[in-house]
Amino acid sequence: MMEKRSVINYSELWEKISEYTRKAGRVSARPVLLLYYVLKSPDTPKSDKLLIVSALSYLVLPIDLISARRLPVIGWIDEIVSLTIAYQKVSKYITLEIQWKVDNILDRWFPETEPEVLTN
Repeated sequence: MMEKRSVINYSELWEKISEYTRKAGRVSARPVLLLYYVLKSPDTPKSDKLLIVSALSYLVLPIDLISARRLPVIGWIDEIVSLTIAYQKVSKYITLEIQWKVDNILDRWFPETEPEVLTN
């Protein structure tokens, strides 16, 4: 019996995503991580996986249609639009388990500091 191999190198994609999201911050990282785990889910149809791979690849690869260096604000719009479209299309596949995984990762990467208690 032949072993089914994935076309996607998940470990390399994870490395790029984690590098990007740690720089982007907790709020920006959450939808990216959710998309990653929806991509890995066996319940996600191949057509939606292709959409996610396209959006995530566009985000983490050094190719850019609009240069963020030349047009700082506008340069991020193409990434935001591609992620938003992908997220809206596949959000129905985000399970509680996926949300839990993502929240745990975000808590490790971006630990919240305890507020100081004022004493008199």
